[in-house]
Amino acid sequence: MKIGFNRPPNTGNEQQHVLQAMQSNKISGDGVFGSKCQSWFEEKLSCKKALLTPSCTAALEMATILIDIQLGDEVIMPSYTFVSTANAFVLRGAKIVFVDIRPDTMNIDEKLIEAAITPKTKAIVPVHYAGVACEMDTIMCVAKEHDLFVIEDAAQGMMSFYKGRPLGTIGHLGAYSFHETKNYTSGGEGGLLIINDTQFIERAEIIREKGTNRSQFFRGEVDKYSWVDIGSSYLMSELQAAYLWGQLEQAEWIKENRLSTWNRYYQEFICLQKNGQLELPKVCEHNGHMFYLKLNNISERDGFIRHMKEYGVMTVFHYVPLHSSLAGRVYGEFSGSDKFTTMESERLVRLPIWYGISKEDVSMVIKAAHTFFQ
Repeated sequence: MKIGFNRPPNTGNEQQHVLQAMQSNKISGDGVFGSKCQSWFEEKLSCKKALLTPSCTAALEMATILIDIQLGDEVIMPSYTFVSTANAFVLRGAKIVFVDIRPDTMNIDEKLIEAAITPKTKAIVPVHYAGVACEMDTIMCVAKEHDLFVIEDAAQGMMSFYKGRPLGTIGHLGAYSFHETKNYTSGGEGGLLIINDTQFIERAEIIREKGTNRSQFFRGEVDKYSWVDIGSSYLMSELQAAYLWGQLEQAEWIKENRLSTWNRYYQEFICLQKNGQLELPKVCEHNGHMFYLKLNNISERDGFIRHMKEYGVMTVFHYVPLHSSLAGRVYGEFSGSDKFTTMESERLVRLPIWYGISKEDVSMVIKAAHTFFQ
């Protein structure tokens, strides 16, 4: 392939930060760079607490423990999401209740959530697809009325906003991903648990430290630490945090660079949307995480992918809806009708976009795409 689909971001400072971390006396986690990153998030997000984790999956697993998910609880989420969104809850014994999406954002349809609520419902998990915000005001109102927790899967949403508020900071808990396919990475994997409700802070630190009060010990709050609760190894290593710090130093520039590519794609393909040949993503307060086209059907989409490959450009589709998967049929059920989830997922194809992609490569992608529609 002349132009791959993704390239992990690298600003140039990561190597020196990682080397510095390697030369320190603490590389297992919560060292100098880990503290810097967590303080950066707490300041930028205005959240109660930010805790780095090995992955977004780990952050979601911590969230399920914090809200005390039990066998038989039900959790509402879209089917159009990554498997980790559901797996975190299934591991604790929950049943997943899938709700249809909105075709304009590919996010959960907030108007359908209330109909999916039963006496067993424990939480709502909105997923901010492509860094585009779910309709959080409505979701929070429904949750408050029915006394439910809201956990935001903002894996793709760092530096995106909903009515001026950072994604991940509106629900009770939120989670970011720093996987290499995201706008910001910590060297391959990585995540963040965002705590917006103070009742969860103390226990979150314990769960993250394998169920011990080790964090309190290091702050001098107890004279020794011991096993006090369930938990696991949910610390991001200091080497990962050092790599991530190099990204956070340039966070605004990375976002602007991606948005520049996103906006160019949009302007170059708007004519095809006006002609009814495709549909483009919704313009909103997003972070330039993903640019996709929606073609007429799965056959046309697959033809487009083959066409782009012939031009040396890798384009890919995205999630296969979870409710149609083998495990999805075992651990979940679809509430209402699947009006848009499957149909829209089969139309969607993503174009290459990453921090630092050259203007020449973007031009090649655009030219190759236009030849398909011509």
